[in-house]
Amino acid sequence: MAIFAVLLVCLELPADSRRPSTGPKPQLRDLIAAIRAKAEALESSSGTRSGFGGFTSQYELSASSVSYSDFSVVRLVYEAARDAGFWNMHWSVTDRPPNSDAVWRQWRKVTEPSYTRSTATAECDELSALFAFLVERAGVRSVGLFWPYLNHTVAVWVLHPAGGGAAVRVVIPTSQIFLEESDDFGTRKFNPWTQKTIYEYTRRDAPDTFELPKPLFDFFLAQMDKYGGASDATLQHLRYLREAVFLKSWAPETAASEALRLRASLSHPAPEDIRALEAFAQDMRH
Repeated sequence: MAIFAVLLVCLELPADSRRPSTGPKPQLRDLIAAIRAKAEALESSSGTRSGFGGFTSQYELSASSVSYSDFSVVRLVYEAARDAGFWNMHWSVTDRPPNSDAVWRQWRKVTEPSYTRSTATAECDELSALFAFLVERAGVRSVGLFWPYLNHTVAVWVLHPAGGGAAVRVVIPTSQIFLEESDDFGTRKFNPWTQKTIYEYTRRDAPDTFELPKPLFDFFLAQMDKYGGASDATLQHLRYLREAVFLKSWAPETAASEALRLRASLSHPAPEDIRALEAFAQDMRH
């Protein structure tokens, strides 16, 4: 994976993004396999461990009653594919159907991914469908869509704890619409029980043979390597910095400086947080 750490100073791209692909294009099935493999590797990271501990404590669940491997997959996809997450999705009003078809059409055309620009634009229902589709393909069941308001959609992960007990509905806020910076994975701001049924999202928005441009595929893998192991708090902070750059309310250099200021302010930071903040600053400056 070392190749992903080398950046081209002259372009805002991963190192091998300018090289013509000599083999078959990566497919959706390859991306899903990469998500599974990375989620498994991240199970030992400080960010995943602390995130799981906070999650089980918040919902008063025993660690043995929830699949840790499922949690790692859900957390990784959530942080990657949400609005201004590290796959550089961007929220905007689109008035498109509640599926991720348009996202895949946009991704098919991204041959020069940039750290300072979005890879695709989607509305809240599309973002939630993208998340639900990816985690279902990665093997996690019982994820669907929830409408807390008529004009807003988030995802919900329905858990059935091992050993019995009542089902748990976990809100996955794929955008920050109607939410504050303190609202993150599992937010209680929306009550998912106000919707009678959370239907599992089983629609196949793209086939396993869907081809992705290799530069974009490499970008996705590199971003998972850089950021997947960081803490919830660090990733939430970086999400807001990334969004500010997308919206052009902050210059990339300003966002880079803020990331380094945060790194300096942390007391006893985990190595994964230091690496994520430094990687973000470096990316913003290239």
